Amino acid sequence: MSDLITHLEALSNAPGISGDEIEVRRIIRPLIKDRVDDLRVDPMGNLIAYKAGTGASPLRVLITAHMDEVGLMVMGHHGDGCLKIDAVGSISAKLLPGLSVRVGKKSLPGVIGLQAIHRASDSDKAPGISQLAVDIGAKSKDEAERLAPLGTSIVFATRFQTIGDSCLGKAFDDRAGCAILIDLLLGGRFPFDVYGVFTVQEEVGLRGARVAAYTVEPDFGITVEGTLADDLPKEEADVSPTTELDKGAAITVMDRSYITPPRLLRHFVHVAEEESLPFQFKQPGIGGTDSGGVHRAKAGVPAITVAIPCRYIHSPVSLLRQSDLTATAQLVNAGVRQLATQDLLTTE
Repeated sequence: MSDLITHLEALSNAPGISGDEIEVRRIIRPLIKDRVDDLRVDPMGNLIAYKAGTGASPLRVLITAHMDEVGLMVMGHHGDGCLKIDAVGSISAKLLPGLSVRVGKKSLPGVIGLQAIHRASDSDKAPGISQLAVDIGAKSKDEAERLAPLGTSIVFATRFQTIGDSCLGKAFDDRAGCAILIDLLLGGRFPFDVYGVFTVQEEVGLRGARVAAYTVEPDFGITVEGTLADDLPKEEADVSPTTELDKGAAITVMDRSYITPPRLLRHFVHVAEEESLPFQFKQPGIGGTDSGGVHRAKAGVPAITVAIPCRYIHSPVSLLRQSDLTATAQLVNAGVRQLATQDLLTTE
């Protein structure tokens, strides 16, 4: 198993909803601490790794990947001992009934409950979050409050596994990007200073990335992300999926949070073609990434997102191809290293 997959497995299995990313930081820190020149956690919770360059270029480059995942949070307690919940990030309530979850720091087992289909009067209607509750086996409200106080994090109980060239697990958005950023920081020095930032709270508003960009004041921002692959089921009509598996890295031209500067877009396309790396364009311009937070910092930062296509993101289990993960890591590595060889700071 490659280091990329080994790191992805550990990261995927770790709990870390937005605002509670500490377990993910605890995995990343020892992996990179001896290969960077400075490592710290800012007040938001971003893990900021500084890797000094060779001095060949004065550029300062920020590379981000977000640690947080979508999940649930305890927002109250029922008299029967079940937990009232709300979503953290964008989750469809249709996916939740009957799922196994892990609750809190002790990973208490739980199940997302809904009235049995035999008794439900509106069984054909999808429930809302407010109609669901998490059962942890507590027999009273007091017991539930003791075991899972208000604000306790809840994550899906999915465990990582591989099937042929595919990986299955939770939180590939964006633990796959974190695995690639770890790989970059473990490699050799760049021609310029690099700040690798494992960001927080992306799923609830790109918050950590914006703070990191203000701190670093980079010349360029590169976001490594896990993105939607909606290539199944195959349609006979001429409908373009957002991305597809087995077609390599997905380069974002535009999404709801930012627009890639043409010069930076051309650079990564040129590098992909020159290196014979498979790539595709994410389409249409949906979703948002850390680039949306980075590009608006201070006087503005040219930013681009390069992503790994993943099926079923923001659900209990995602699926990606190892070949796409490797191709994305190679493109990000080559694209970043060659930033110093072109004059990309001049706006057309």
